[in-house]
Amino acid sequence: MSAPVTCSVEGGIAQVRLDRPEKLNALTLDTLEALVETAGRLRRDRTLRGVVLGGSGDSFCAGLDFATVMAQPRRVARAFVPRPWRGTNLFQEACWAWRRLPVPVVAAVHGHCYGGGLQIALAADLRMTTPDARWSVLEAKWGLVPDMSGMQALSQQVRMDVAKRLTMTGEVVSGERAVELGLASEVHEEPFVAATRFIEEVATRSPDAVAATKRLFERTWTSGPRRTFAGERLEQALLLRRGNTRAAREAALRRETPSFGPRAR
Repeated sequence: MSAPVTCSVEGGIAQVRLDRPEKLNALTLDTLEALVETAGRLRRDRTLRGVVLGGSGDSFCAGLDFATVMAQPRRVARAFVPRPWRGTNLFQEACWAWRRLPVPVVAAVHGHCYGGGLQIALAADLRMTTPDARWSVLEAKWGLVPDMSGMQALSQQVRMDVAKRLTMTGEVVSGERAVELGLASEVHEEPFVAATRFIEEVATRSPDAVAATKRLFERTWTSGPRRTFAGERLEQALLLRRGNTRAAREAALRRETPSFGPRAR
């Protein structure tokens, strides 16, 4: 049996693919575990500069494979229990693990982006989509709510009335409409190419500054000014001591492409 998730790294860029194309990359428990394991492994790679997260075949992800998942009730029960040190269960961590990476994660979306697949896409930092991709908070069809970190991610991406409408109705929208609503970031005919180019551009910046940027936004997005200001001061004080900051500054003064070392731990 082939792996439900594949990962290759070249030039500091990881290409991660959901890989059940015959099932439109519908999510099984094995897929969720593979996503968590892959994200954890990439997080330990200090040479990593970014991740492109996509789906093989005709779709990004058609959501949860209910028939396969619900045939394993004991395993589902275990997967539903949160890990105290993370605050997430398996379903949630399969998405939120990508927020924990200190590098940009860009979802390249085509075909279906439904239910759990949409929640995985929302956990990325940016979402590049084809204009004709089909996006839906599909849980409404099953009488459920998004529970794979989707409520948190939706609240960060769209207005509350939009989030309520999408979640209550399960309405399917195009990639172009998803950008208008704030679900997706940009429309591209070739989202994998656009995602890779974005990461290549970010790779010319200090990896320590990129990691600090991601941490700051994740930790302070809904915080008050005082906490945000404190976070800014702390991250900046740490960056001023980094070799990568010095390399960026010297290259900027010389207008050259900087040569960076690994990310700081």
